[in-house]
Amino acid sequence: MDARQIIEAVRDGKDPSQAELNWFANGLASGNVTDAQAGAFAMAVLLKGLSEEGRVALTLAMRDSGDVLSWNLGKPVVDKHSTGGIGDSVSLLLAPMLAAVDVPVPMISGRGLGHTGGTLDKLEAISGIQTDVTENRFRQIMDTVGCAIVSASRAMAPADKRLYAIRDVTGTVPSVDLITASILSKKLAAGLDGLILDVKCGSGAFMETEDDARALAKALVTTANGAGCKTAALITDMSQPLAPAAGNALEIAEVMKGLTNPKNSRLVDLSLALGAELMVLAGYDTAPEVAAVKLRDALTDGSAAAKFDALVIALGGPEGFCEGWAGRLPEANVIRDIEAPETGVIAALNGYQIGMGVVHMGGGRMRGGDRIDPSVGYSDILPIGAEVRAGDPVARLHAASEKAAQAAERAFLQALTIGETAKAPPLLIDRVG
Repeated sequence: MDARQIIEAVRDGKDPSQAELNWFANGLASGNVTDAQAGAFAMAVLLKGLSEEGRVALTLAMRDSGDVLSWNLGKPVVDKHSTGGIGDSVSLLLAPMLAAVDVPVPMISGRGLGHTGGTLDKLEAISGIQTDVTENRFRQIMDTVGCAIVSASRAMAPADKRLYAIRDVTGTVPSVDLITASILSKKLAAGLDGLILDVKCGSGAFMETEDDARALAKALVTTANGAGCKTAALITDMSQPLAPAAGNALEIAEVMKGLTNPKNSRLVDLSLALGAELMVLAGYDTAPEVAAVKLRDALTDGSAAAKFDALVIALGGPEGFCEGWAGRLPEANVIRDIEAPETGVIAALNGYQIGMGVVHMGGGRMRGGDRIDPSVGYSDILPIGAEVRAGDPVARLHAASEKAAQAAERAFLQALTIGETAKAPPLLIDRVG
């Protein structure tokens, strides 16, 4: 086969065959397809698009470019994927909740991307934890704990790793077809039977408008179902941080509050909603309302916290973390309140600016390979609709130095809008699938 013919077909608005896409994906993985050809392919897909069948074929080709796991647990295995946001630590709450009700979750997660935090970076804020594990260790953790949160091996979906890096430098990241294939090739390589997608929209999301989020959700759901994995999506609000914290250790603290002292919050409510949809999707329950009760019981009776403790130990962390978590997370050198500049109501919180404030403090990566400071970020962030007086705290910043604290405070205040009235959008906007 010839890479040029495949590129020309896409350029002319035609779908390559499954065999051609398999060949192209294997060429990406092996290096037989050059960077120039990969970039041309990505640009052709961005400009011309693929049909639904073509999107499924590309996803399967990228999935099959490396190892594909299979599970023999006697029950469906499931996972959840978020398109990214601020204060979004749902995975760390949801995986142990599901494991506590005997739903296995082999979760392959990622690191921070752009202004959004990564599940693995957050988890590694706990001393000793290592998320890079062998496949054998991955399976051992699943057998003993019932859930695992680990990084993808280099042998899983290698075509995606190569193509993603090229998309990043060729201006082709925004393609819905390529985003869909990238997300799902990695998830489907985990051998899933069911997948719930959290597609976010708002200032802290990659898809800022509902229309864009809905288009991505439909592409993801139809493609995943076409590839043989039962999938649905919830479109959720990211016009403000999901939890009142942004930063790795600070978000772990919010997860611990949810596990050890569960109360209604945006983080807990969304975790329950996603988990309930997933349990129905995979055939564990017949109605989301029934499943949600089981998951909430796992929080209130301590069984979800016990699963989290077991996972922490399995990944090399300390014993009994949930009991003494408050004294075990790293703390920043400078901790102080950010004060409201005027009296009124919090009308908007720009999630992108808040996320980049954390990145510039050292809580994210400006370049690949940068080391992360897990202690920095913002906590105690007031929600949209909160009334404040001038001088009241609107958030607390955690920085490594006074200079970094001053810059972080300016960044947060630029993200903050105080007005006369405000109404937060609903957390759950729509369901697709």
